[in-house]
Amino acid sequence: MFDSTWRRWSWRAGTASALAVALFAVGSPAGAQETVDLADVFNPLVVKALQGADISTELTPLGLSSDDPWFDEPEIEPGTAPGTLLKARQVSVQVYQVRPDVVSAHQLMYTTTDHFGRQVISTGILMIPEDGTAPGDRKIIGYAEANDSLGANCAPSHQWTGGNQSDPAMFSALGPVAQMFGHGWAVMMSDVGNDGDTAPHPFSIGQFSGKATLDGVRAALALPEAGLESGTPVGIYGVAGGGVAAGFAAEQAHDYAPELNVQASAIQAMMIDPATFEETAAGGIGSGFVFSSILGFDAGYPDVRLDDHLTPIGHNVAAAFRASCQALYLGLPFVPFDVLLTNPAPRTIPALAAAYADNTLGKQAPASKLLISSCEDDFLVPFSEAEQLAQTYRADGGDVDLLPSQCGPLDYVTNLYKTVTDQLGMQDIAWLAKTFDEAEGK
Repeated sequence: MFDSTWRRWSWRAGTASALAVALFAVGSPAGAQETVDLADVFNPLVVKALQGADISTELTPLGLSSDDPWFDEPEIEPGTAPGTLLKARQVSVQVYQVRPDVVSAHQLMYTTTDHFGRQVISTGILMIPEDGTAPGDRKIIGYAEANDSLGANCAPSHQWTGGNQSDPAMFSALGPVAQMFGHGWAVMMSDVGNDGDTAPHPFSIGQFSGKATLDGVRAALALPEAGLESGTPVGIYGVAGGGVAAGFAAEQAHDYAPELNVQASAIQAMMIDPATFEETAAGGIGSGFVFSSILGFDAGYPDVRLDDHLTPIGHNVAAAFRASCQALYLGLPFVPFDVLLTNPAPRTIPALAAAYADNTLGKQAPASKLLISSCEDDFLVPFSEAEQLAQTYRADGGDVDLLPSQCGPLDYVTNLYKTVTDQLGMQDIAWLAKTFDEAEGK
């Protein structure tokens, strides 16, 4: 009895510590109003969720794997609307063996539209804090997680139910999700495709991931158990790889999902132009992620035929990446592209260049108010691109805030807390809350 109680409280303390470590936090710097307060992360809902948490006895997924029959796709009638909810099941949120209290979750399967305009199927997870918020008062966030994985069983609905626990995307989302739960917001994360599909996932294609994000929100609103109303205020949020999906969702919402009440969109540190991302980051510390991004384009655009341009080493790396989650990609920094490709500048391959152009942000200004947050010292995505994107949107009538974030080497020495929380996109949550309030006339 004592041992069981001690183990339970040890895990609760450990989970809280893990979240604090995720923030690299020792406390909020005094006088910095724009800096995230730890009380916003360890808010009353999160504290209650940890206090009432159950501890799983095994580090295993809760039945959510590619061979689960639930992932079998039903036949879809022609003309079925995008965002149609096909099936749903209640699941338990599980993070690092901890199953938090007062958070309900459902895994959803729904229809969406790919980058060729074809009807396809996606899965995702909807998480709702049980905080007593009335259905008419709750907001929902279409959260595009920073998931750059090509393999199956890697996406949010797997991560947040006990699988793929080493994924940096989930780790980086702990803080923002905790903040969102503190506001009482529902959080819908799309898997951008069927997470049970064992074929390589085209995660890097914004024309697909943006629509999958919007249709995930549509499916969440259609779930009776969620208690969400059709006019529920919607926010779109994404950082890094998720910022691509969120950016395209923000651009597409007005025309693709005009019935959604999208009031605020926040994107940060995202790849704006894939060709520039390749040119800037290939061969550097992010070399593995550039290569995985190209493999994602190859998965979604068969005419790219990337295998025709791979070296023997490239073939081996590609085979491993295509069947893996993104933690593996961290193991390929500073690898020159001429080791992987016979053409070390794959952006010059005509089919890939066309795919890049089709998936460059800036097609049209979002109808909702937009925050672009990017680091002025970013060595993967030049800040000048974020500035240009803001100018492009504003010229098209967009209401855009451009707020630089901190990430320089000196920032990590002089203000570690703010720098890390900035890189996780946690400062953007206050902007979303403020924009929601402004939309309601508060």
